[in-house]
Amino acid sequence: MKLSGNTVLITGGTSGIGFEFAAQLLKRDNTIIVTGRDESRIEQAKKNLPGIHAFQTDVGDSEAISSLFNAVVEKFPALNVLINNAGIMRKISLLDDGHRLEDITREIETNLMGTVRMVKEFLPHLKSQEFAAIVNVSSGLAFVPLPIAPIYCASKAGVHSFTQSLRVQLKDTRISVFELAPPITRTSLFTRDILPDDVKGIRMMDPSKMVIEAIRGLERDHLEIRPGMSNVLNLMSRIAPQFILKRLSKHVE
Repeated sequence: MKLSGNTVLITGGTSGIGFEFAAQLLKRDNTIIVTGRDESRIEQAKKNLPGIHAFQTDVGDSEAISSLFNAVVEKFPALNVLINNAGIMRKISLLDDGHRLEDITREIETNLMGTVRMVKEFLPHLKSQEFAAIVNVSSGLAFVPLPIAPIYCASKAGVHSFTQSLRVQLKDTRISVFELAPPITRTSLFTRDILPDDVKGIRMMDPSKMVIEAIRGLERDHLEIRPGMSNVLNLMSRIAPQFILKRLSKHVE
């Protein structure tokens, strides 16, 4: 995959992995567009990365995705790379009566349904480009769940499965379909709700190093990119699934 001269849309690009993608791809002479839900984070990202373009939106909202599509394509008709990175993660006990039915699936709406809807909305435009790519960000936890975050892991397993099917369906188009499965990475995703003791003994990867590996994989046309411990999780899910699940279950009360 050519990683210069593209017009790249990164959802959830104001912090964490998405921001690192924006920073590193901007240096490679790409036009970078990021989305985020928080206006203050958008403004901070624009200050930290002069030259990027930003839109406030929530990929968990289908109407917001349609509005985003119209605004982005009108202003950036050369858009040819979509990175579905936006995601949320919560520590949830299903034994806790405090979670309402309308709230319990929030990760599904954002992480999985948001990815599916973004692909569906932007696919006709991407098909019209001479070259295009879709990068869906799943997780190493798509292969083996971290039981303290059951909905998050289920959503990322869904992204993994969806991406495989999408790749098959688009095999005769000019769109390359990549999956990036990051390991547990040192971002606010794992520091806002997941406590240090919850992931004690699990080595977190630096987001900058993770994105460097991801970009290297994209350049080499590796359709499934599993940096760091994600490769281990993928392997262990096949050769010793109960062993690795038990290791990741020890912080469940």
